Amino acid sequence: MSARTPEESSSLISTAINAGDVNAILALYEPDAVSVPPTGEGTVRGDTRRAMFEGMVALNPTLDFRVTRTLTSDDIALVTGSWTMKGTTPDGSPLEMEGTYADVLRRQNDGTWKFIIDNPLGTD
Repeated sequence: MSARTPEESSSLISTAINAGDVNAILALYEPDAVSVPPTGEGTVRGDTRRAMFEGMVALNPTLDFRVTRTLTSDDIALVTGSWTMKGTTPDGSPLEMEGTYADVLRRQNDGTWKFIIDNPLGTD
């Protein structure tokens, strides 16, 4: 599962998260990519990113992305948009969230695109 366009990265990560497939999620990232965690504090990568997504898929989420803009310069792209998520907290309570995102992707040698910066908090 690889994004053929920068915009497709949003639908692929949504599909992987909704399916609870952490390996498919992580395959969309370059090895040294950084992600902003839900707390908005600092960045995560590697095993910490895996743990972050394992926690997310434990919520049994339904996540939808809406791309609003893509800016591309050569092999780098900025994709911005909005997202909504519905899920269930560990205590069984319903969870509904929404926000904006700003992601930076890089074109790979095979022409696919991978995340290098993942910011689900948009410009906040």
